[in-house]
Amino acid sequence: MRKTVFCAAMAFSLASFPALAFEAEFLSASTADLENPHDIKLSRDGRYLFVSDLGNNRVAVLDAETLKMKGTIGEDEQRGPHDVDLDASGRLLVADTHNHRIAIYELDGIEGRLVESLSDGIRKPEGVLAGSEGRVFATGAGSDNLVVFLDGAVRKEIGDLSAPHDVEFAPNRDVWIADAANDRLVRVNQDLGIETILSGDPYGFSGPRYLDVAPDGTLVVADKYSHSVKVIAESGEVIGVIGTGEPGLGPNVFKTPEGVELRGDTVWLSDSGNDRIVKYRLTWD
Repeated sequence: MRKTVFCAAMAFSLASFPALAFEAEFLSASTADLENPHDIKLSRDGRYLFVSDLGNNRVAVLDAETLKMKGTIGEDEQRGPHDVDLDASGRLLVADTHNHRIAIYELDGIEGRLVESLSDGIRKPEGVLAGSEGRVFATGAGSDNLVVFLDGAVRKEIGDLSAPHDVEFAPNRDVWIADAANDRLVRVNQDLGIETILSGDPYGFSGPRYLDVAPDGTLVVADKYSHSVKVIAESGEVIGVIGTGEPGLGPNVFKTPEGVELRGDTVWLSDSGNDRIVKYRLTWD
């Protein structure tokens, strides 16, 4: 089994990041009624953001351009949702954490109807990813594992994680896992064999939560307890960081960020401790 580990025991410092061509331009912030928003998914047409509105026990639907509230889904059915994704048929998958299930909604525009639930093999799921051929990847933050569902049943599993959160595809269809309580990212292949671990210096992860992956393999990672968002090339090189490392409110400042959604050069982030979604333009070489 091939495994690459980028890991060292040195302490994290913002000064340790190399001076590369990276820029983050703050564009706007939401004023919608959100409480501790977590991960985010952009609709296929780019018009809407589906936001895991954890504290309000629902998925909030925002206009992707204006960040204004357009509607809600599952307000009477969910308990502490953490993650959202869309499958190939356009259904909305929700990591309905405190109901210990993946809740699946058929969408009619921005309205949703609960049609299916997946719950075997996971406790407190905090990450969900729709794969090909009907597969669903889910992380169990309470069961310290990642499972793969097919036809409603668990087909594969990897353990030895600690409170895993997000799960996202790399360009080659490997899977990145935010292994939050282990302060690392883990990349596994389709058989769930470990390929790469990002840990220690220069990453300095402190509770990485959710992430997204650019077409070139670049990672954008919400690192909760460093109050920052880290951008990492596919090679493992740190490109840049947004945030001062201290909690705050304002452009280029976060308080316990969680969610990430990247489309082109635009990224939407959940500034969770400040109960808002923020929008940036990112550029890097």
